[in-house]
Amino acid sequence: MTEGWTDSLPTWQSGPHDDRDADRPLSQRPGDGAVGRADLQRDQTVRQWGPVTPSATQIGRAESPDADLSESVRRLHEERHSAMAGHSSRMHRLDKLRISHALCNDLSLTTWQRDRVVGIMSDLDLTAFGSQRAIPKVALVVIRHVVDREREHYLGLHDEEWIGQLPPDRLGDLYDRFRSITDDPQFSDLVEKHGLNVTSLNRLRRTLKEQLADQHLEDAVYGRNPQRDPNLPSLDARRTDETDE
Repeated sequence: MTEGWTDSLPTWQSGPHDDRDADRPLSQRPGDGAVGRADLQRDQTVRQWGPVTPSATQIGRAESPDADLSESVRRLHEERHSAMAGHSSRMHRLDKLRISHALCNDLSLTTWQRDRVVGIMSDLDLTAFGSQRAIPKVALVVIRHVVDREREHYLGLHDEEWIGQLPPDRLGDLYDRFRSITDDPQFSDLVEKHGLNVTSLNRLRRTLKEQLADQHLEDAVYGRNPQRDPNLPSLDARRTDETDE
């Protein structure tokens, strides 16, 4: 049994290793490092099936460059397969989070402002914005709304009843102190880059306010639940207990 098993082994396992060619110098004659004619022809034959059609960049391959994909593969692309249900909406939500977060970083927003913007964008339905529903455009409108609203609260300009009782001089002084994010050159550059202007920002902000009220997103903050049970201990208190221990 042992001899039969040994005889069945490949020569590189059963036979002695012949290293007579180990010290043979490499050839440096002209043309020795060139690609052979057969290898070059085979490589060109494979490469002619490159991305020459839209179907070539998708899952699966058609029978020829001019042919269309099969129905089963097309069902996967269009997410009509049961395993792909909801994939498009999940990716759309991730895109909203990613793009909004990047814009907030470009504008150096505070952590709270960033969480407010991302929290609104994560659940906001963009279809109400019509032809201006591109994620970067809506994200800039949300950023403008969140930052300006916070600055209005700081000066008290959100309280219409209190404003109505102020003398004109005091009211004018408050509005002079107010600085909108639209006055920021970096924000203006992003607005221009994405095809917006002050007029479109004002119009889209009115649409945003309506959607925030309809979708109950006025207090939305990413990572925070506005309906949290107030009887539960706060996270700050829990951190304090861990520090004391």
